[in-house]
This record gives sequence, structure tokens and C-alpha cells, in this order.
Amino acid sequence: MKKTVRIFKDKRAITPVLSNLLLTVIAVAAMAIATTATYVITTNMRATMSERLAVEDVWFNPGKVGIYLRNTGQVAISVQAVYINYTSRSFVGSYTFGIGDHGWLNITMNWQPGEVYYIKVMTARGTPVDTYYAT
Repeated sequence: MKKTVRIFKDKRAITPVLSNLLLTVIAVAAMAIATTATYVITTNMRATMSERLAVEDVWFNPGKVGIYLRNTGQVAISVQAVYINYTSRSFVGSYTFGIGDHGWLNITMNWQPGEVYYIKVMTARGTPVDTYYAT
């Protein structure tokens, strides 16, 4: 009976175990908070800073190509360049699209019927929208 009482009175080994356990709990809690904060911040940045531009239609009219664009993102978009078959083309029309705006970019160009053209639209932030179109 004396040995059992002595074990309960000797508390020297409990302090290091509790301090290690407490440090582990604090470290796990801090990492959970940091992970959650990082997720919330990056999700919010993606939602507010996302740049999305859609080419809704391309018309090949005599002597010109019309590209109909729509801003489906969360920021205003400025069209910087248009390339047709890897050649830079100047365009006429609105080159800045607010949130939800849409409009035509008209490019003067002689095109051939039955040909396939690669059209790439670049924004000022460097977002490309490109694909192939057949006449």
C-alpha cells in the first residue's frame, strides 16, 4: 500500500508529459487556423481577381472579321492584342469590357472561304482566349 501512495505523490514525470501534450495541441491548432485562413484568402482572391473572357461568336464578313466577346469574370478586362494565324491584327471597337459587358471587335482582313483560322485574343493581364475557326 505504501508503494501505491508513493507513486501518486511523486509528480515529477507528469509535468514534461503535460507540457509536450500542450505544445502539440497548440501547434496543431495554429496550423489549422493558418490553413483555414490561407484557404479563405485565396478563395476570395480567386473570386474577386478572376479574369474570364469568352469568345461567343466569330463572323467572317467580306473584308473583315468580327469577334463577339463577353466578360464573364469578376474584374474589368482590357483587350491588348488579337492574333489571327499568329499575326498581330489591329482592331476597331471597344477594347475595355466591364463586368458583364459584351461587344464586337472588328478586324479588317481579307480571308479565304474554306480556310481554318487560328484566332487568339490576349488581355492586358495576359489571359489568352484562343481556338480555331473555319470559314
